[in-house]
Amino acid sequence: MGNTTSRLTNTLVKQSKVREKEYNLADGDGLYLRVRPSGTRSWLFNYSRPFNKQRTNLSLGKYPDLSLVDARSEAQKFKSLLIKHIDPKAYVIEQARKERMAHLTTFEVVAKKWLTLKRENISASYYKKITSRLQLHVYKKLGKTPLHKVNAVDTIEILEPLAKEGKLETIDNICGWLNEIMVYAVNTGLIFSNPLSGIRKAFNAPKTVNLPTLKPEELPDLMLVLENASVKPPTKYLIHWQLHTMVRPGEAAGTLWDEININKALWTIPAERMKKNRSHVVPLSTQMIDLLETLKPMSGYGKFVFPGHTNPNTPINSQTANMALKRMGFKGRLVSHGLRALASTTLNEQGFNPDVIEAALAHVDQNTIRATYNRSEYIEQRREMMQWWSEHIETASY
Repeated sequence: MGNTTSRLTNTLVKQSKVREKEYNLADGDGLYLRVRPSGTRSWLFNYSRPFNKQRTNLSLGKYPDLSLVDARSEAQKFKSLLIKHIDPKAYVIEQARKERMAHLTTFEVVAKKWLTLKRENISASYYKKITSRLQLHVYKKLGKTPLHKVNAVDTIEILEPLAKEGKLETIDNICGWLNEIMVYAVNTGLIFSNPLSGIRKAFNAPKTVNLPTLKPEELPDLMLVLENASVKPPTKYLIHWQLHTMVRPGEAAGTLWDEININKALWTIPAERMKKNRSHVVPLSTQMIDLLETLKPMSGYGKFVFPGHTNPNTPINSQTANMALKRMGFKGRLVSHGLRALASTTLNEQGFNPDVIEAALAHVDQNTIRATYNRSEYIEQRREMMQWWSEHIETASY
């Protein structure tokens, strides 16, 4: 008759005596209680490693932190691994590594890695927008969460307050960024799938709101009001500059003297100041060259063509033109960004090449080859168009 190992009992484990030398009490199936002279009792799982058959011990934990019942459960789990030819010790090490990496790889850590990568392809202002929105609305509740624990239910709950405030466009933006972050995590092998792929559907889509602008025939009204408006000259010149050059408010407000080549009548806005992170060249009409000559005594000593009213070392606020238009009576009728739409509509009605107009507006063509052609070949066509536009504005002023 073969020897059988008597199973341990809670009483035997609890009353196990301390000896001068450590010893083991066997429970069977490779489970042992090791009793040390110090009085420490630890559970061990003894087994043969699958590939070299060497005997080894795997520590399961200390008694009474790990009870007899739980120790048996752990031993059974490792026996199941051995049946599959998986080394329990190697398994424990790998699981610990994954757990450690999971907690080091929090949502915020991964989001910032994604943002560093994205920064190369977006403007500085858009980068700042993403950073501030994530900091304000996401990181506070989701930032410290291990990436593998991010889920749709919790994320939707985080965004619910914004929905109650009616900030649907902000939600739409954040949902897009969250999905980009999770796709980045999938592509870099941090997670297997994107759990946030459908969160946009949990909220109403934002309504498309066209920015207020004037009809082409209302341009003379604008010029008349602008001519007689009680606003500071730099503000008035800023509105003229934006209207004539067809650029965005932020791009106009941040104009640098170093960006302008008077001799070639070209204004080159660097990529980091553009919405799509691509440099943009603006042919300057004779009217705009004259305007720059007027501005030189006012701001030519500094860095910015339109310096701030209180701090000349910073550009004028991009909302200055907007606020001035409101004070001039255009509230609800025209915003500074709407000056671009006014120019676009007028030029299209006059029969100018739509591709040339789009190039002047710095709209990115999805066709890479055509976009490259547009940027290199349309300069002279744009120069003619921009000169016509400035003369048209000048005519409307009479």
